[in-house]
Amino acid sequence: MRAILVQSFGGPEVLQIGEAPDPQPRPGDLLVRVRAAGVNRADLLQRLGRYPPPRGESEILGLELAGEVVEPSGPFRGGDRVMALVAGGAYAELARVPAGQAMRMPEKLSFVEAAAIPEAFLTAWLNLMMLGRLAQGEIAIVHAAASGVGSAALQLCRGIASVVLATASEPKHRACLELGATHVLARNDVPSTLAQTVHRIAGRGADLIFDLVGGSYLDANVSALGLQGRLCCISTMGGAKASLDLGALLARRLTIMGSTVRSRSAEQKAKLVRDFSDKALPRFETGELRPVVGRTLPLDRARDAHEAMARNEVVGKIVLVV
Repeated sequence: MRAILVQSFGGPEVLQIGEAPDPQPRPGDLLVRVRAAGVNRADLLQRLGRYPPPRGESEILGLELAGEVVEPSGPFRGGDRVMALVAGGAYAELARVPAGQAMRMPEKLSFVEAAAIPEAFLTAWLNLMMLGRLAQGEIAIVHAAASGVGSAALQLCRGIASVVLATASEPKHRACLELGATHVLARNDVPSTLAQTVHRIAGRGADLIFDLVGGSYLDANVSALGLQGRLCCISTMGGAKASLDLGALLARRLTIMGSTVRSRSAEQKAKLVRDFSDKALPRFETGELRPVVGRTLPLDRARDAHEAMARNEVVGKIVLVV
């Protein structure tokens, strides 16, 4: 099969189209003919040698895909259109997919649209709903809100949080407001004005902050949280280390959570997929939720996709067409 290969770690130039052995499904796996694959920041880190796949998983890049079932398993049959979360292997013509991590594609969506859902929406669902316990009327902050995961998070917050403050570069503010943000803040102003901004808007601190940036925002996040506020961190894009004000943590009874999806067990991922499928997936059929695709490129232009993501050029997802 054709796949994007990484012979040595480095910049986008190390991504090469080539031939790789077809994946061999294990018991409980589907074999899926990939039609489209989403691009994620984790792919850039893996390419650099900083985010290896879990043991036993494909070394080929790619954490989400949409395609057709070739070899069935569980409730799926040959020819079924599915989208899936994988621990690797999506940048290829064929992929091995644990059946518990696959979802039937909403009828109205294309393969490209469906490939933009699994990683982004499942990550946002896990952190906002299952871990963050976002409740009706709460105040939420979403950092990097115009990204793939951020654009999913804004939509999930809409209709639940009374205030959704999105932080992003100013040219992306309009898109954030269209996706569900009630207010916006320029990302460069986050370290100095986040706490003041949320207090001015809402009259108090935030209940939940969803942080896709990391260390450079920690101090501002802690300052912006209200009593019993929760901070969900999923990235170190802005640094892996920062000073923590333990006095504020104790006085306001704050909770700081770290989370990744990729390293979770198959059982944990299957539970996440079931919860999302039951409670959120039908909302794609009604149009209440939608994948946000900022750019599509053919598989052999994966290098261009990585460069565009590194430059933060698009709102939403970049998707490779296989």
